[in-house]
Amino acid sequence: MNYKQDYFKGIRDTKIYYQCWLPEERPKAIILLVHGLVEHSGRYMNMVNYFVPKNYAVYGFDHIGHGKTPGQRTRVDQFTDFTDNIKIYFDHIQSWHQGLPIILFGHSMGGLISANYLLDYQDELAAAVLSGPPLILPDIVSRTLGGLIAKFVPWLGLIRIDPNEVCRDQTVVQEYIDDPLVYNGRISAKLLTEIVKGMQRVNDDASTIRLPLCIVHGGADKLADPAGSQMLYDKVRSQHKFIKIYEGLYHEVLNEPEHPEVLKDIDAQLSNFIR
Repeated sequence: MNYKQDYFKGIRDTKIYYQCWLPEERPKAIILLVHGLVEHSGRYMNMVNYFVPKNYAVYGFDHIGHGKTPGQRTRVDQFTDFTDNIKIYFDHIQSWHQGLPIILFGHSMGGLISANYLLDYQDELAAAVLSGPPLILPDIVSRTLGGLIAKFVPWLGLIRIDPNEVCRDQTVVQEYIDDPLVYNGRISAKLLTEIVKGMQRVNDDASTIRLPLCIVHGGADKLADPAGSQMLYDKVRSQHKFIKIYEGLYHEVLNEPEHPEVLKDIDAQLSNFIR
């Protein structure tokens, strides 16, 4: 396995940190990894260690205000900042690996970002995999309050993710807590409002998605309602689509004790999608 890390120039000339893991031979396909809220692209080694030996290349990057990418933590001006940076990165990857299929993989907020990306650029992709995307707002009160606060004090922190709800594996939870690249502070009202806008767009336009799609979600996920994934699955018009809700699993299905089963299921779907 070969490893590389560097920066590319993102929107408004922001330096965006990226890393990639490459097989020894020419890869058969590329997985473009889009990480979740407050975390970073280095937390997906289970995926890397599974797929790179199977001759996939895995490319990840850190969102603005996340991981090794500069910026105020969890600050974003608009939701399209996320998707615009994916497009810039995608174009780089495509130029580095001309002719190879590219699969978009997004977890959590990264799954929501990826779903929005599909609405604009699905024709450039071979397939997509979404893990635990947040697509249902917990209650309308939070939405209204977040919107008002975001208008007047947008960078006020509102909520903090409980590490114990990320995964059932306490080793993973402790690593999450101790990881200096994971932000453990409160998430800004502005970002939460932009996430809501992203949810609304997917809910409104999901029926336009038609590329091969695989959705995986923990059945006991307390951070993103699995009913949102089922709703998305039901709305998309993909001829080839797959969903599995794993009973008892928490939010990070790729880090749960049962992650080998999840990766095997994803692999089986990609084998159907990429021939």
